[in-house]
Amino acid sequence: MLATDDLRAEHQGILKMLAILRAIAAGLKPGAPLPRRQLGDILEFLRVFADKCHHGKEEDILSPALEQAGMPRQGGPIAVMLHEHELGRGHIRDMGAALEAGDPAAFAAAGLAYADLLTPHIAKENTVLFPMAERLLGAEALTAMQEDFERLEAERIGPGRHEAFHVLLDELSALYLS
Repeated sequence: MLATDDLRAEHQGILKMLAILRAIAAGLKPGAPLPRRQLGDILEFLRVFADKCHHGKEEDILSPALEQAGMPRQGGPIAVMLHEHELGRGHIRDMGAALEAGDPAAFAAAGLAYADLLTPHIAKENTVLFPMAERLLGAEALTAMQEDFERLEAERIGPGRHEAFHVLLDELSALYLS
């Protein structure tokens, strides 16, 4: 498997969580109780799976390989990706603060801002950055990179966690996307 195929597959899970986040945010009303457990689970998914693991693969493995192959870090696709990851981290912090404060409107606003940022971000990576990586790095390097991805995932989130996040996606999909 190519490393870019792995990233695209992870994007599918992240997009599903964004759809769940949008559905929950639409139902959050001022003064209404927050579904704290589910929102906490969503934040855990976004912090650990989407950011620590997925974005970690892009930032710590893919980007340096692209730079080494001649793609500039500043002013191009890598810079856009890194900037949008930072913006996303800000929205995740805002969601966490809103959940802590019990503020449904603030959580909904931060959640929708995050979903509105990440949806086109994922499309750009899938249609621009990853095809560029495939041309620039080639299949052999991207196949070898997959081993580095697996090692990063094992180190950062631990065994079985990826699968547990997919179970969470299925559970939340059944509740909010049916």
